[in-house]
Amino acid sequence: MGARDEILNAVRAGSPPPVALPEEARFRGLRYPDLRDQFARSVAAVGGTCVFVRGSLEEALLALPQYRSAAKVASLVPGVERANVDPAAVADPHLLRDVDFCVLAAELGVAENGAVWITNHGGLGRAVAFLTQQLAIVLRAETLVHNMHEAYQHISIPRPGFGVFLSGPSKTADIEQALVIGAHGARSCTVLVLE
Repeated sequence: MGARDEILNAVRAGSPPPVALPEEARFRGLRYPDLRDQFARSVAAVGGTCVFVRGSLEEALLALPQYRSAAKVASLVPGVERANVDPAAVADPHLLRDVDFCVLAAELGVAENGAVWITNHGGLGRAVAFLTQQLAIVLRAETLVHNMHEAYQHISIPRPGFGVFLSGPSKTADIEQALVIGAHGARSCTVLVLE
């Protein structure tokens, strides 16, 4: 017997006995007494801004200086009056490189980490979520869930298609652990939660 076999036999002999997987119901994850408040705090913790909208979407957008000053506004959400770029109509994603502000819809939001689940990016134009300077995500309040366990029970990945959990604006930290927000993507991310 060679050294390799001796080592593998020793590993096999020292392996713990198999253990049955726990029941799925035990993985409920974190629960929060105030789902909306926790979602807003989680969005802020990852560098974003959460706004609860009681009026019209356009009024909420106009309250954002980045939206008011944007020359090129892309939107896949109906009712965005200043939208002048349709990402779904773009055949070459490179044409989206100079979008100032983008408005996308999310299917659900996760209070645990401030993430939102987005599937409709506009076909080839889905690059707009990552190329835009400022990003706004529109989310219905009733779609908030407590944790990622709940989120995975509610989502379905489109086939063919693309889905992504997005949490805040882009960010990176270098070796000195200096956090930079907006380093390689959207410089800001505002989640507009429709009441």
